[in-house]
Amino acid sequence: MDFGFSEDQEMLRDQVRKFLDDQCPLPQVRTIAAGPQGYSPDLWKQLSELGWLGLTLPEEYGGVGLDWVDLVIILEETGRTLFPSPLVSTTLAATAINAYGTAAQRQQWLPGLASGSHIGTLALLDEIDFLSPEAIRMTATSSGDSYRLSGQKRFVQDASAADVFIVAFRSGAADSDIGLAIVPAQQSGVSVEDTPGWDRTKRTGVLTLEDVEISPDALLGGTMLGAHAVETLVDRGALAVAAEAIGVCEGILSLTSQYALDRKQFGSPIGRYQGVKHPLAEMYVDIECMKSLVYYAAWTLQGEPDEAPAAIAKAKAYASESVCSAGVNGVQLHGAIGYTDEYDMQLFIKRSKWSRATYGDEDFHYDRVATFGGL
Repeated sequence: MDFGFSEDQEMLRDQVRKFLDDQCPLPQVRTIAAGPQGYSPDLWKQLSELGWLGLTLPEEYGGVGLDWVDLVIILEETGRTLFPSPLVSTTLAATAINAYGTAAQRQQWLPGLASGSHIGTLALLDEIDFLSPEAIRMTATSSGDSYRLSGQKRFVQDASAADVFIVAFRSGAADSDIGLAIVPAQQSGVSVEDTPGWDRTKRTGVLTLEDVEISPDALLGGTMLGAHAVETLVDRGALAVAAEAIGVCEGILSLTSQYALDRKQFGSPIGRYQGVKHPLAEMYVDIECMKSLVYYAAWTLQGEPDEAPAAIAKAKAYASESVCSAGVNGVQLHGAIGYTDEYDMQLFIKRSKWSRATYGDEDFHYDRVATFGGL
């Protein structure tokens, strides 16, 4: 089995890296993060022109027709530069519609998501912040052929930017009674509130539904999909965050290594001391291990789908642990300057904390790994 990237994939990486380094260096990241939208509409339009938004969607819907291994390449680079955009959220919404939607739903929504004219996101959790079917408490009431939804969805990524939400709800107590609804932001009874957070490059919010009608056409797949569909989307989200976490760690390693060369103590660069060299070496090893786990997990989605849940759980568990460690070590090796707002290291540790928790931290996913192993 060849885990090396093809020439086309390496060209894609070079293209993505050049674009992000040129168009969104860290000073621009700061500007976007301080703004009200949390992303740049101009850069978002350029992403659609480059084909990033529809990378994994079929060509018939305006996509590129590639797979998640190719997407991981892009996400590594967006993580390395802390690129603020609803790319992950829109990709996950498009993945849900492409995987579970009817032909009419795919035709209605996927071209807009691929072109960037729509921004989508998942709205899965209610009051409870753990990732399991029990966390879905929003219960629909029947209204003829339709459902009506009321309640709140918490921890919704890029909620204020999105104009279409994939909302998880229940029609009953059983796992088979879980469904997904396509809810446009402009629909009557829908409102969004931005949630204050310390990493403004990754926005979250609360989605409130007040007696919102879900017609049969808005029910994803036209039926109740069950808990498995939600679990699959959580896995895709975990893989996407783990891929970005690789880049976050690479950004921390690059920034800290350069500081270790520039900062002099007792007449020598601090990078010559073992107390600095060893944490940086360990960070490098963690990055390489993360890559192996994430690349394999992305490959399983097409190559060995039955292995994908366990592979993704391993990748996200290790990534959550490693990215948090990298953030802490990066700040410590910078000394007091690492905590200051003027220096970029504080941006990376904020992202590392977000990456650790989003779509499950290491405890959540190590428990899953143990369960898959029969423990």
